[in-house]
Amino acid sequence: MDSVIGEKGRGHKVLLTLLFRKSNFMISILRDSNTAQSVIDAFNEITSKIGISDFASLFSVVLTDNGSEFKMPEELENYKNHKFHRCHVFYCDARSSQQKARIEKNHEYIRKFVPQGKSFDGFTQKDINLMMSHINSVKRDSLGGKSPFECLSKKEMRIVKKLGLYSIAPDKVILNPSLFK
Repeated sequence: MDSVIGEKGRGHKVLLTLLFRKSNFMISILRDSNTAQSVIDAFNEITSKIGISDFASLFSVVLTDNGSEFKMPEELENYKNHKFHRCHVFYCDARSSQQKARIEKNHEYIRKFVPQGKSFDGFTQKDINLMMSHINSVKRDSLGGKSPFECLSKKEMRIVKKLGLYSIAPDKVILNPSLFK
């Protein structure tokens, strides 16, 4: 798990990204600010869409950095006032981004749409889902010529559809800002 920050400063939208390690499939949730509460809200939003059981199945272990937005692990790990356990949160060693290199590499795809320093403020979650659907439809050498979508199990595919993500035909994939025009 990580954050992708567009324009720096308070009051700007940011992305929460979650990567499925086996498939390199990444989901992104648009947040209004880069706070711990916004990450908790994003986890709660995902949980309400897919259910606690599927959340716990997909994200049983979450590895992230020591960013201030991830500093409320008990609230991330538990749902509905600690009634339901949904995941375990672990932190990388300080200044060790190589411990989550795959998600950092996947962020390069997002930067094709929104360069570093450019704002996410004009985007909606629907826009982000469209972008992520295109990113997750790119065939990759690291996946044996398959796309992250093609590497999902049937159960995972069913779950990501609940989040508004869908596969794009290879000849229809767009990896630049013209997607939003």
